[in-house]
Amino acid sequence: MERQDGVEVVFANERSGGVSVTLARWTLDDYHRMVASGVLDDRPVELLWGEIVEVSPERATHAYLITETVKYLISTVGDRAVVRPDRPITLRGCDSEPEPDIAVVRPLGREYLNRHPYPEDIFWLIEFSDSSLEKDMEEKRRLYAQVQVPEYWVVDLQQSRLVVFRSPDGSDYGEIFTTTDGELGALAFADLRFSVRRLLEGT
Repeated sequence: MERQDGVEVVFANERSGGVSVTLARWTLDDYHRMVASGVLDDRPVELLWGEIVEVSPERATHAYLITETVKYLISTVGDRAVVRPDRPITLRGCDSEPEPDIAVVRPLGREYLNRHPYPEDIFWLIEFSDSSLEKDMEEKRRLYAQVQVPEYWVVDLQQSRLVVFRSPDGSDYGEIFTTTDGELGALAFADLRFSVRRLLEGT
């Protein structure tokens, strides 16, 4: 638990007497006030379903693959989209502000000076998952489906595979498939193809 500027925060992994404790669910406005006050400056966190959740430390493989994939996506999509690594997206209606590894969003220029991308701005999201695999495959999948993010890719580093989620229906994705090789198109850019091996290996 931490207290700063009159705001009390209980992080999801803190326990009292062996039992997980959550004092309150936080709204987006609550969370933004905490960010603005500096309460969360030294904590890598994101807001999921009204709970402030700590983000797992980034391993070298994870960091390398994100860096290489960002360069690859930028060179492929050009100025048709903005590729944002490790930046928040604001999911109104479910009190969530996750920070996906990569968000490919509409190029709205200075609009992002005043807000983070909303679901309607998102072409697709990518998570590189090892220790966070269960959260990314389950909790974040349902979250992104609820707000109608059209496409969500999980690079499963444990099994060296790419899991693709498409066709959200408000509760889950109707189309789910796995691939380990070849090329894959994104729904928003049907004329472009992306190497699955580049995502999995960075080369």
